[in-house]
Amino acid sequence: MPGSLVDRFPQLDRGRLVRELVPPPRFDAERFTTYRPDPAEPSQAAAVTRLEGYAAGLGQRAGGGWFGRRKAPADNGRGIYLDGGFGVGKTHLLASLWHEADGEKAFGTFVEYTNLVGALGFQPTVEALSGHQLVCIDEFELDDPGDTVLMATLLSRLAGAGVSLAATSNTLPDALGQGRFAAEDFLREIQALSARFEVLTVDGPDYRHRDSVDSPSPSSDEEVRAGVDTEGGVLDHFVDVTRHLAQVHPSRYRALLDGVTAVGWTHVRPVTDQAVALRLVVLADRLYDADIPLYASGLPLSEVFSAEMLAGGYRKKYYRAISRLTALARHDPG
Repeated sequence: MPGSLVDRFPQLDRGRLVRELVPPPRFDAERFTTYRPDPAEPSQAAAVTRLEGYAAGLGQRAGGGWFGRRKAPADNGRGIYLDGGFGVGKTHLLASLWHEADGEKAFGTFVEYTNLVGALGFQPTVEALSGHQLVCIDEFELDDPGDTVLMATLLSRLAGAGVSLAATSNTLPDALGQGRFAAEDFLREIQALSARFEVLTVDGPDYRHRDSVDSPSPSSDEEVRAGVDTEGGVLDHFVDVTRHLAQVHPSRYRALLDGVTAVGWTHVRPVTDQAVALRLVVLADRLYDADIPLYASGLPLSEVFSAEMLAGGYRKKYYRAISRLTALARHDPG
């Protein structure tokens, strides 16, 4: 009989949060040389060239010797910010930069860094990351005023310590927060973030959906169970999963999936509560990071977020989650 996610209550391991600030396993072998720029999108090849140059300037120290004082980050302290739509390879490029860098380095999503601060405290987080050559932030999105101030302050402290910064997002840095809160009230913080980055635009279609735009047709309950049985995965009613996520801090969602080989959801239905939806986004990210196959019955996964949510301030998060969930739900029949 398949196991269940709702039976799992992982404990928080603070040391693990720091140790696991590395690219997802699907990017273990990815490098600049494995990125295939689309000839029709010259910005992709230009981004590779610029990032290779940026990587070459990382880790320089003044004064010579291991204990020499580190120079300011590459390019006079400005970080690199990859802007583009869903699925154009921004995370691939960011992971390639991380792999290219020597010395201590960290790679995590925006949410993982805010979770790290929540688990360790602000100053311990600064101390844990200040010795790094490079800090990479994937899916940079500001969801509330508190996060705006938190990340602006954290990045300022890290940049002041000589840490190079790189980030990806679907939103230009001076537009972060638009549609979500009164951005004008936090303009100073947003402008401070924007000033720290050189923007590289990466154009192109979503590669995950180049061959198929629509969500795969839902499976029957029996097909979901059969798929999970074959993979040796976990099986749950979709509503039970969304309720269980409220009992587990998002920083533990990666641990929630430890050893899971496949996930099955029956009776998928639209999520209408914002808090539930945002937790589901984090779970979708962790499922995608681990490349865990998804089997689902009920409504198509493209309809998991209500129309109102897809028209609201968090729409980019929700569309990213749909893109990732539908990618995981496409199974090779062979």
